[in-house]
Amino acid sequence: MKATQSRQSPAEWEESAPLLPQTARELPTGRHQFHKERLMAHIQQDTQRDASTTKTAPTPPKPRGLRLLRPAFVLPAMALTAAVVAGTLLIDSGVHSGGLATGPAAVIPVGATTTKGLPQLIDQVALAAAEQTHPTVAPGQYVYIESQTADTFVKTVGDRSSLASYALHRRQLWQSADGTKGRLVDAAVNDSSEGETLSLPDERGDTPEAGLNHPSYDYLARMTTDPDALLKLIYKETATQGNTPDQEAFTKIGDLLVESYPPAKLYSALFKAAAKIPGVVVVNDAKDALGRSGVAVARLDETSGEREEWIFDKKTHVFLGERTVQVKSVTQDGVVIKPGTVRGISAITGRAIVDNMKQTPGQKG
Repeated sequence: MKATQSRQSPAEWEESAPLLPQTARELPTGRHQFHKERLMAHIQQDTQRDASTTKTAPTPPKPRGLRLLRPAFVLPAMALTAAVVAGTLLIDSGVHSGGLATGPAAVIPVGATTTKGLPQLIDQVALAAAEQTHPTVAPGQYVYIESQTADTFVKTVGDRSSLASYALHRRQLWQSADGTKGRLVDAAVNDSSEGETLSLPDERGDTPEAGLNHPSYDYLARMTTDPDALLKLIYKETATQGNTPDQEAFTKIGDLLVESYPPAKLYSALFKAAAKIPGVVVVNDAKDALGRSGVAVARLDETSGEREEWIFDKKTHVFLGERTVQVKSVTQDGVVIKPGTVRGISAITGRAIVDNMKQTPGQKG
């Protein structure tokens, strides 16, 4: 179904309809927990770089974790101290992020991969993306993205660590066209039904320019749609990030697919660019967070042992969501993460253009 744009009402769902069956201060509990998790991701990434430089210890995996939807933040000293003890994420007994319950990590069979049919699949996916009508975001309007998501992490209570997962839950994201205003409602991040602001300036008082690490709609609308030039830009902008340049390029494209609403031509070009990254394969049987079956374009991060999968409907080739599966056994904070463990999973349930922050499709402005 094509999206229609109105200044008085939200744009219609485009993707879900055919598919659905600042300064240092004490933080609220949910936001505090969010910062602790993001801090640990940065700490483990720094540890990885140190180990790679000294060659004295195996490189620890870099957890994917929750996406950082805004530039770097400043933690109050109290939060910093609470977040780090011996390099482990601590969660007080009986307290979990945003009041969202946790349970055991999901484990699934590790599906086989193949390169057979990859060019044809990418062509079909790119064609389906190009045929979609993505409405233009006008000044004052917002991109709205809704999904169902769940994440797995190492949870430490007292002196005991275990692998746990947040329950599957609704995630809502609003982003203004220029990227300076936004809001996130996610129970794994903040326990308030109002969510938390993503508006700029950030906690440092900075308003960074839009880019791949802060991709506003206006920025995406100006990007090249030539797959070769696009991939070159992605490699350049992510050169110092991630475990390897190839994996980080793949991951960055995945972030754009899940957390943005690119113009149709760029949306199509992103898939064509991804096909040029070494190590990209096909997983013929994959399911998103809602259990919708599909075929996946995937890549294994050899450092972390995680395989990131982009899942598409087998008939329409519309993007459904993504899944990250542990393929190689690793130990993180003393906890063994076995092959088949689902590290993260999501399902896109809709994208639209709305006139106001907090407005959802179907609501009047």
